[in-house]
Amino acid sequence: MLLVIDIGNTNTSLGIFDRDKLIYTFNLSSDIKKTVDEYGISLFALLNYNNLTKKIKGAIVSSVVPQLCETYKLAVEKYLAIKPISLSYKSKMPIKLALDNNKEIGADRIANASAVVKKYKLPAIVIDFGTATTFDIVDKNSNFIGGIIAPGLKIQAKALSQFTSKLPKLKIEAPKKAIGKDTISAMLSGIVLGHKSMIEAMVKNCEKELGEKATIVATGGFSTILFENSAKTFDYIDKNLTLTGLKELYNLNKE
Repeated sequence: MLLVIDIGNTNTSLGIFDRDKLIYTFNLSSDIKKTVDEYGISLFALLNYNNLTKKIKGAIVSSVVPQLCETYKLAVEKYLAIKPISLSYKSKMPIKLALDNNKEIGADRIANASAVVKKYKLPAIVIDFGTATTFDIVDKNSNFIGGIIAPGLKIQAKALSQFTSKLPKLKIEAPKKAIGKDTISAMLSGIVLGHKSMIEAMVKNCEKELGEKATIVATGGFSTILFENSAKTFDYIDKNLTLTGLKELYNLNKE
């Protein structure tokens, strides 16, 4: 079995694959203050509870938080006795990076692009709804040609409450209407429906530059909320796309 670890700015997603089948997923908070032992004990406890500890034979780590990448690698080595693969722009991959500076690309975006070329018709646009909302564009020849990075839904909500005197914190959920009848519904409309409008416009811009229609794949924690308001925008919702990409990349790099 394979352990895949996707370390994000807010949360870390863990997946267990039995060959090609994703059989378990777990989520931990991403906290740079936690030690190797704290993460190692958490990993061991999760796996041991599900009788998986001795079944894990390989691991791969993807991270947008450099400090946590090393922490997780050491935790996996110490508590699972496995030397994990660390994903980077130098790794073998089923895509070609066609960027001005390949060093800048996030490992999670490499995983998304690698998964989409294996699963969906190209060209494709992956929209990942995490702390940031990212667009990853792969052309019809499997070239990762670039993308878009925008503030995510949580960042927008936090900014509104942090930089204004009277606007409260709120839980992100789909608004019922565009015209809000109170402060919360007005904020949700601006954040969620405003995000929807941005996505629709940027997809059109990307397709115009590609010169053809693309397969649009949504992933990430808030993808289902946006789908309620943008069903016609997305061809697929694939919440585990990043984990699937990591599995594919492990298979390419395990030697």
